[in-house]
Amino acid sequence: MQTLAQYLKTQSLTPSLENLILTLADTSKAISLAVRNGALAGVLGATEQENVQGETQKKLDIITNDMLKDSLKANMAVRGIASEEEDNIVEANTEGQYLVCFDPLDGSSNIDINSLVGTIFSVLPQQEKVPQGALTEQAFLQKGRQQTAAGYMLYGPSTMMALTTGQGVQFFTLNPSTQEYLLTNEKVAITSDTNEFAINMSNQRFWEKPMQNYIDELLLGAIGPREKAFNMRWIAAMVGDVHRVLSRGGLFTYPSDHKDPNKPFKLRLMYEANPMAWLVEQAGGKASTGYENILDIEPNHIHQRVAVILGSPNEVDICLRHHQGDNSDELNTQVAPSLV
Repeated sequence: MQTLAQYLKTQSLTPSLENLILTLADTSKAISLAVRNGALAGVLGATEQENVQGETQKKLDIITNDMLKDSLKANMAVRGIASEEEDNIVEANTEGQYLVCFDPLDGSSNIDINSLVGTIFSVLPQQEKVPQGALTEQAFLQKGRQQTAAGYMLYGPSTMMALTTGQGVQFFTLNPSTQEYLLTNEKVAITSDTNEFAINMSNQRFWEKPMQNYIDELLLGAIGPREKAFNMRWIAAMVGDVHRVLSRGGLFTYPSDHKDPNKPFKLRLMYEANPMAWLVEQAGGKASTGYENILDIEPNHIHQRVAVILGSPNEVDICLRHHQGDNSDELNTQVAPSLV
């Protein structure tokens, strides 16, 4: 099997981008060890701190964020960093050509129950050279289509890495003996149709009417208008649910809701929705907010949140028809798709 380093050499990437991806991969090995040690290393449990999202930080949230921040700042290709756990952007190297956005430990609520977690990353080009101390958040506010690399590391029974540089999606698996990522699937492809969906059903009463109608159809199964049975899966970590979609098809959605009118969306555009949407598109799937393609959204700040619907293309299309008014007697448009 090819190692990650060997594979990257075949992809006509710049040496600096190759090196950046390897830095992310190397750091994930240390994160994988920290996650695996868990209670043995005293890293489980929550802190008394909250991140910029108003969420209580787990100990591993802070530990993994510092791991990635330190390794990326040491990489001369990195000009700046944006993280879910950082209030503001972090400057790195003046000569850097890339900006990196990341969620250091997606699904951290799963840590204490020993369930799936992961790291999600997005690499953007640094558009113009700016002197030290002059980098601003504006430099990061690029559409998802401008990403040069995106992916995630999944810390499960085996540690895996999903990667795209715009040439399809590849899966790599970490060999625990050699600590090398090995190429295990060079052409990841999402099935066009599916009978699986992933959604947090506890929020059903707060969804917009189009999403309620769509999910109601799936729940009716063979006796409903879809005339087939559907299975629901929910890991409570986007990285795990999207990995399942990439592996065997399906639909994943975290739609808008009115449970808290000030926070109608859950997932972050820059370091969750954009990288996952690009991975899904590169594997033959589709990704939308319900009203527009995620990768076409013009960001307004680094911690912006959006609704997410992604997965098997035919199923996404059916869901989107509900949002466009088909098969729906009511279309709630109170919540715009790209609001913070």
